[in-house]
Amino acid sequence: MDGPAGTGKTRAILTKIHLALDKYPRSRALIVRKTRSSMTESVLVTYESKVCPPMAPWVSGPSRQTRQAYHYPNGSELITGGLDNPDRIMSTEYDLIAAFEATELSEDEWEKLMTRLRNGVMPYQQGLADCNPSFPSHWLNQRAKTPRMKRLVSRHTDNPSVTPVYLDRLSQLTGPRKERLFHGKWVSAEGIIYEAYDRAIHAVQSFPIPPHWRRFRSIDFGFTNPFVCQWWALDPDDRLYLYREIYHTKRLVADHASRILELSAGEDIEFTVSDHDAEDRETLHRAGIQTIAANKAVLPGIEAVQARLRPAGDGRPRLFVMLDARVEVDTDLAETKKPTDTIDEFDGYIWTPSKEGKAIKEEPLKINDHGMDAMRYAVAHLDVGYDISARVITTRYTDVAKPDRDQFDADTAAEERAAMLAFEHGDS
Repeated sequence: MDGPAGTGKTRAILTKIHLALDKYPRSRALIVRKTRSSMTESVLVTYESKVCPPMAPWVSGPSRQTRQAYHYPNGSELITGGLDNPDRIMSTEYDLIAAFEATELSEDEWEKLMTRLRNGVMPYQQGLADCNPSFPSHWLNQRAKTPRMKRLVSRHTDNPSVTPVYLDRLSQLTGPRKERLFHGKWVSAEGIIYEAYDRAIHAVQSFPIPPHWRRFRSIDFGFTNPFVCQWWALDPDDRLYLYREIYHTKRLVADHASRILELSAGEDIEFTVSDHDAEDRETLHRAGIQTIAANKAVLPGIEAVQARLRPAGDGRPRLFVMLDARVEVDTDLAETKKPTDTIDEFDGYIWTPSKEGKAIKEEPLKINDHGMDAMRYAVAHLDVGYDISARVITTRYTDVAKPDRDQFDADTAAEERAAMLAFEHGDS
């Protein structure tokens, strides 16, 4: 079932599962997302508040964060899981399996899930999926065009509870997010900047960072827009991993500073590179978080990120993002269908279009790019250098040197001059 945001897809599938479990004693169903944590405040809230009968006894017990199953009075079970812990959910058999936000899954993961549909208690076994549309060539969109999978299309008119306020929020989206989440279209992002990014390759399951890996942070300031703090680890093969992230609006920098220190406790953070806002940097400094002014050369920074996203000699890229990096969901961003972490930004990070609609590959569109900026600061600090004698900027993994004055484009002319002086005087 695919369609725009807010059409009732998740509730419809959960209702079917609930009715089947109630009808067929001792049946088993699995509801799953790419990560278990992503279900807590989305799928499970809908199930408990919209689908289950009031005061259902099987909803009491463990909290949603830790709950692994719902046990029905007739012996049926609803198992919850994530593909970040596949051993637990792949070791048993089910009558129904539902994957939510299924575009997050690879086709291989989907097919492995389908092999567990063999419990045999219900008269049929079935796999279900819901999603908002993604890019047209996505495996799920292609599979749904074949007899192997039946596509049900939902629209906002199918959901009597959708409000004009919610629809107005969706209508304010831009670019591919509006086409997908408001109009329900499978469309590509025109002029996408990081064409090499592939969620199936670059978004990886979380794992403990070895203590000998280098660690550092990058920060993009914001209040109305998201404040982003990213924790990065660099392995001995020079591969970067985004392993933790704050991505939140409407909080003071002082509050973020306290949380950053709390999350970094016990870690050897080598440095913190940040946006240039003097007042916000000073707030961090007073809290004990010393920062380095970011190299804000946009095009060289983008080029450096592009280079890391491309496969290296061993076939693997040099930049990854952990799926569970985000430490907290900003519910305001989630309700307005804006990105809630850096992973969400990749697909909509595009070049500014010209009046004719074609991408101008000189300037990124300054919308939903806060995680992209923080990531660029991190990579640029490692990979972008300035040759004073030649007055050119060079990037580590590309053999291109670009004219300095055209490419070293900070947010304002004053920042550009300040950044140039910092480079020329050797100031970090």
